[in-house]
Amino acid sequence: MNCKKATRSYETWLAKQTSVVKADLAYKHQQMSGDVFSFMRATFYRWLELLNEHCPELGDAPVVLAIGDLHVENFGTWRDRESRLVWGVNDFDEAFPLPYTNDLVRLAASTHLAIAENDLAIRPAEACEAISNGYLKELSTGGTPFVLAERHDWLRNTVMSELRDPEKYWKKLLDLPDSKSVPRKASKILERALPEQKLDYRVVHRVAGLGSLGRERFLALAEWKGGVVAREAKARVPSAGSWAQLANAVRSPYETILRDAVRSDDPCLELQKSWVVRRLAPDCGRVELKSLSKGQDEHKLLEAMGRETANIHLGSKNAVNKVKHDLAHRPAGWLHAAALAMVKAIQLDWDEWRS
Repeated sequence: MNCKKATRSYETWLAKQTSVVKADLAYKHQQMSGDVFSFMRATFYRWLELLNEHCPELGDAPVVLAIGDLHVENFGTWRDRESRLVWGVNDFDEAFPLPYTNDLVRLAASTHLAIAENDLAIRPAEACEAISNGYLKELSTGGTPFVLAERHDWLRNTVMSELRDPEKYWKKLLDLPDSKSVPRKASKILERALPEQKLDYRVVHRVAGLGSLGRERFLALAEWKGGVVAREAKARVPSAGSWAQLANAVRSPYETILRDAVRSDDPCLELQKSWVVRRLAPDCGRVELKSLSKGQDEHKLLEAMGRETANIHLGSKNAVNKVKHDLAHRPAGWLHAAALAMVKAIQLDWDEWRS
């Protein structure tokens, strides 16, 4: 299939899994035409086809419970049970059993594209080396969560920039219009997720992300003890991996990947059968590259992303030694070469999409 056929096929399949918001899908298509990085983020379903076609040698790598839709903007912050600020992978909607190479190559390819968009100032080969070194380092040590308290002060200063200012953050959410129609199930879930029962709250329709556009997403906003609180419910659907492999559509293994990864969990993240519910706040959400503090150490940041990827893969305990063995036998520069091949394929796909 080409990208247009794949998109039609995937969206037809998606509509069988959940209620689709057609206006959000139209917006997604518009964003896909805007720049190649956005196109990549929005088309994980197509990525799986392209990876199999252009890097078939990676298909025999050991399988882990992978993040799937990993890229440089799929990292964020949250508060753990001790209210400590934690940084790590922010979204597991597309979690699926895949060769471990999927996550590394997708992260590296997204880095190449971000560099081309001037969102990162580092050479592509150096970026891939940082990711690879971080991944191997964390895999070898057994992993450690990124708790931004007394450690990783450079990372805390990088991700908590002025663009995550609470006043600006809440104004953006409070200005959203009320949702005209909220499924009863979603409304009840949101009400239970708020910090206190019987709070007065309003529900808005939130348009966010790229890969998940088209799925229902609702946000409950309330005043509580002198400030604003927010809880989001996003429709939960099977991973695009089920579509790509023509497998039975089963719920994404979100619970499993969270439970087994080396991670300090977000206690406000709740997984329902059909919904993913989480707290939103200036210190709890995805970190966009444009919001990072200027002058950050990008080599160190990408190495941290590689380390966090290993933290997730370490949850697949039976595969860890196989992954180490496989990495030891890969030629130097393999990640950079695979990322280059995928960037070229994505660029051609994007050109065809825009035509």
